Amino acid sequence: MAVHDKQKGKKNVEHKRKRRTKALLALGVLILLFPFSSRAATSDDFIRGYAAAVLEREFQIKDYFLEVSDQTVRVTSAELKGVDTEKVIAALFAVQGVKKVEILDAQGVAISASTTPPQPASIAPTQEKSGRPEYELGFLPGGNLFEPLIADPRWPHFSVAYQNYLGDQELNNVASVTFGESIALYRNRAPFGGLWEVGFQAGVFSIFDLDGPSFDLINTDFAGGITASYRVKAFSTFFRIFHQSSHLGDEFLLRNPINRLNLSFEGADLKLSYRFFDWLRLYAGGTYLFDRDPSSLKPWVGQAGIELQSPWRFWGDSTRLIAAADLQHLQEHNWSTEISVRSGVQFERPQNFMRKIQLLLEYYNGHSPNGQFFDRKIEYIGTGIHLHF
Repeated sequence: MAVHDKQKGKKNVEHKRKRRTKALLALGVLILLFPFSSRAATSDDFIRGYAAAVLEREFQIKDYFLEVSDQTVRVTSAELKGVDTEKVIAALFAVQGVKKVEILDAQGVAISASTTPPQPASIAPTQEKSGRPEYELGFLPGGNLFEPLIADPRWPHFSVAYQNYLGDQELNNVASVTFGESIALYRNRAPFGGLWEVGFQAGVFSIFDLDGPSFDLINTDFAGGITASYRVKAFSTFFRIFHQSSHLGDEFLLRNPINRLNLSFEGADLKLSYRFFDWLRLYAGGTYLFDRDPSSLKPWVGQAGIELQSPWRFWGDSTRLIAAADLQHLQEHNWSTEISVRSGVQFERPQNFMRKIQLLLEYYNGHSPNGQFFDRKIEYIGTGIHLHF
């Protein structure tokens, strides 16, 4: 009877694995087809509604004629005489999908027209070749000079992902959750026509066993540090001094009476990045770990990667396909290659290229990036949603 129950249990487990694998593949297909399954949100009707709200709520203009055609907004009104037309144009360009704004008086004579939004005085004078919006200067500016690394498993951002571990005897279905961000504190102009900024970065990285009785917390890594970046056109650098510590989950410890490793360290890393055209980015860098616990942990880490994003956009110029690969080589593991690959779709605002939502499929093969398990080889496939602000 016990043997029969054991065989029945194995069949149930195998059935569950097949069902979850099918669900993962189905979700991946839905993610890749999502941008083609909806109407463009930036149609002329969409623009007309938002433009009317801008005129009435922000500028208290009631008597006007609004025409929208081919993402061009034309506003005719006698009430525009006492209004700063540059502010009106800037506000209308903030409506997603607007390509051109024309302001006319009551007789239909053009007062002002523009195919680009007016730039505030706090914006750097040099625009990138890619045509992206320029960077703000001063205290708490928007965005970051060094763009996030899409496939780096330990780049702080907000995300939730499902991971299916392949051939692992202990873990099978895992949820990975991250919380964090890179925030620029101050930015200003720098030599050679560039910009510099200082800021801080913090992140929490946790994994949960979805097969556990209460979705057991397995491991959490805490990371935080100060950053400095420099950018000139398509070239950018990133320097960081940081701390990271690793902690096992209580439920995992109760189920697995093992000796916990007090893993923590400080580190300094430098990364260089260059964007070719608007669709190819290469980066490379290295990290040195100091004040390591355990002290036997070897200090050097090398990193390189490539990111691709399609030059063709969909869904009102707000969606594109992306793919990225991140390679890391740790002295601790005799310079073996840890590879992380992610691909899928990215949703972004043309007026704010920093803010992104990514729906990605992912693959990882190498030593675990989860601190307490750093010496364990893992391989997984997964899918998740990633937010960048």
